[in-house]
Amino acid sequence: MTTTDPAPVTARRHTALPKARILIEALPWLTRHHGKTVVIKFGGNAMVDDELKAAFAQDVVFLRHAGLRPVVVHGGGPQISAQLDRFGLASEFKAGLRVTSPEAMDVVRMVLAGQVQRELVGLLNRHGPFAVGMTGEDAHLMTATKRYADLDGERVDLGRVGEVTGIDTGAVRALLEDGRIPVISSIARSSDDGDDNGVYNINADTAAAALAAALGAETLMVLTDVEGLYADWPHSDEVISCLTESELEKLLPDLASGMVPKMEGCLHAVRHGVRTARVIDGRVQHSILLEIFTDEGIGTMVVPDGTARNDRARGAGEGKTG
Repeated sequence: MTTTDPAPVTARRHTALPKARILIEALPWLTRHHGKTVVIKFGGNAMVDDELKAAFAQDVVFLRHAGLRPVVVHGGGPQISAQLDRFGLASEFKAGLRVTSPEAMDVVRMVLAGQVQRELVGLLNRHGPFAVGMTGEDAHLMTATKRYADLDGERVDLGRVGEVTGIDTGAVRALLEDGRIPVISSIARSSDDGDDNGVYNINADTAAAALAAALGAETLMVLTDVEGLYADWPHSDEVISCLTESELEKLLPDLASGMVPKMEGCLHAVRHGVRTARVIDGRVQHSILLEIFTDEGIGTMVVPDGTARNDRARGAGEGKTG
């Protein structure tokens, strides 16, 4: 009579058990987010690091398979700057926004729609026929008018930089209903039919926030190159886990210029019906899944005023106070 050593079986069970616990931890969030639209702004180092790009694509496809409806909005700052340099055109920023001459606008359009978007669509479609690329010009998705910056109380001309004035979500909703993942370049058509140049460069944070609000998204997620919103930068690297729209509004005047469009986007989103807006560290692999499906989460979450919340429970939401 032979006997089987139970040790290997026990070892396998011990190895598998943490995986089961992770899945169980994710269950309340899977239930809550099922069928909901999530708008993700893709940017920062996650756009230029191959491993981070691959992990981002895996996360987005996972969301789709988990029953969510992800929409990706992207910019392309590093790639645009590199291409402008090749053409001998200077990169200039004012109030956190790229100054965009008509010549630079041609480069922006080419890089976003012809390079960054195509690569991202290709990464997503390695996992199945999901991603469909479009720009804000397509099907009149985004219309815009000229945007000016306020710099030390002075109105500054940014060239072909636009402020979103209208969103037509029809094409995006049709893609979502068909089980697709829209990948949208942050370019908009001019709302002025007499505008000969026709298009505007839209800050990707701003575009993502406007689209999230128009779609009635559950969540806006903004990937960036910092851990989140710091409580007292540069004196402290403590990250604010959760704050309300009113709390954020008070902080805005003192934020670094690069964070302003991101946090303004979060503020716009939660003020226009988006349940939560989150700034997360795109340098961390699978940061999207960590934020949505774990108890702790990472980064900074913005919620509407009056929302019951708990800084550590990451907006598990109902019944929480804090």
